[in-house]
Amino acid sequence: MSRVQQTGGEWLRAVATALTLLLAVSTNAHAEVAAADPIDAAMRACLARSDMSSTAGQLECMQTARLGWVAAINVAYQQLQSKLPADKRKAWEASQTRWEASRDAQSSLYDAVFATTHGTAYQLTEADMQLQPVRDRALLLRSALAAAGTGARAPERARACTADALCEHATFDMNRYYHRLQTRMPARARPTLVKAQRAWTAYLDAATAVTDARGRVDIIGARVATLKRLSETVGND
Repeated sequence: MSRVQQTGGEWLRAVATALTLLLAVSTNAHAEVAAADPIDAAMRACLARSDMSSTAGQLECMQTARLGWVAAINVAYQQLQSKLPADKRKAWEASQTRWEASRDAQSSLYDAVFATTHGTAYQLTEADMQLQPVRDRALLLRSALAAAGTGARAPERARACTADALCEHATFDMNRYYHRLQTRMPARARPTLVKAQRAWTAYLDAATAVTDARGRVDIIGARVATLKRLSETVGND
């Protein structure tokens, strides 16, 4: 094996390790609903396989996991709808419809941003960014389903964001990274960002009806992290 081939193999193993650690952190954040989830376990095992150590293999592992979480979303959503009264079903239906529209718009945004980068590492980064929101949505729906099954009270409606210091602070950060990303993106790709942000805002509005103030801040915080990551990625070699 040449030194170049060896170095490439070591780099891919390092990337796989990083992805596994990232997944572990995300899993710990949702440990109450996702402990030892089979989708996560299968993905870790796939990433660790020597015959899947190439970029193509790692991407295949992540795509399989993403499709698994899509299926988990569908199952949890249908089960949740069956447990809710009519008014709550309508609110969750609006939330799910707008989340799906936002997911599709974000996917186009990721493509536009990563089209400005070079190197196989960014292929894996984009795959991870496509995977994690789907996983998070599945976990959120499972959590809502578990709460519905206990007969727990619905979360208190959040106050206006202007009356919530945490919400205002998170929104300020989000807008800061949004404008940074907008400035750094090629002019031809900026409409994709505008469309994605509008779709996400529509999702946030719908999600606010089915979550509490903390849940709303969590959604905005995830958006801050996404926009920050994209603003630091666009145009990289």
